[in-house]
Amino acid sequence: MIRLETPISVDRMDTLKTGDRIEICGRVLCGRDAVLPKLVRLYRQKDPLIDEIGLEGTVMFHTAVSPAGIGPTTSNKLEIEESIPELAAAGVRIHLGKGSLGPATIDSLNKHKSVFAVTPPVSALFSHRTLSKKVIAFEEEGMEALFEIQVSKLPAIIAIAHGRNIFEK
Repeated sequence: MIRLETPISVDRMDTLKTGDRIEICGRVLCGRDAVLPKLVRLYRQKDPLIDEIGLEGTVMFHTAVSPAGIGPTTSNKLEIEESIPELAAAGVRIHLGKGSLGPATIDSLNKHKSVFAVTPPVSALFSHRTLSKKVIAFEEEGMEALFEIQVSKLPAIIAIAHGRNIFEK
């Protein structure tokens, strides 16, 4: 098991490979369909809120945060997958969700030294690994707002790295 502390450096990304089992510790951002396109717009507009949020070296977990817990959503939904290339360019190092991604997204991950990791949908485990949570942007979206959580030993598997994809044979 590889332990990764956030923020994650670009150099650290070179050491990860498809199939690696990881544990994420530290700050994780949580967003999905409603929020990720808004982040992309802020990034394109060079909005100062992007600097306040701090994307460099982060993990973006494709999830909502509710009182019932957290769990991954499907990452190849249009609004989510379309956000990945620009968020990777903005410094997100690990995109965490479930499912596979398309070839153009995989190329973009490779170009920006980012990876995609998958994790099983086990909300109880994730809730147990979550130390704190707070809304940091888009509060009007409710449980789909952009949350920041602090985690300890959040498990995942690197599914796409350096152009390789565990979902393809």
